[in-house]
Amino acid sequence: QLQLVESGGGLVQPGGSLRLSCKASGFTLHAYAIGWFRQAPGKEREGVSCMDTGRNTYYADSVKGRFTISKDNAEGMVYLQMNSLNPEDTAVYYCARSWYCTIPLSKSEYDYWGRGTQVTVSS
Repeated sequence: QLQLVESGGGLVQPGGSLRLSCKASGFTLHAYAIGWFRQAPGKEREGVSCMDTGRNTYYADSVKGRFTISKDNAEGMVYLQMNSLNPEDTAVYYCARSWYCTIPLSKSEYDYWGRGTQVTVSS
């Protein structure tokens, strides 16, 4: 069964760090691009980062230099390391599967999604 399951969210103080994980199962991870999206209350879901099959990466301007995407094909895992977090990063974070990374990330290009993990940045 194809699944994407996020974990690693939580409450963190401004300036802190979190590492999100996305466990992929039921498909061959190295054959797909994986994107991270987030959705804050009352806002549209927005693309954060993507890694394609060639391990090329893309980051939204709002997270560039602070977030890092990585992938372990053997373990079926995709990670999002988030540093220097601020309250504007508060959202539910989702991982999703696509054939390729679009720039900017487009939700419509992703066919399977996880259920999300909550990240709250607050003092």
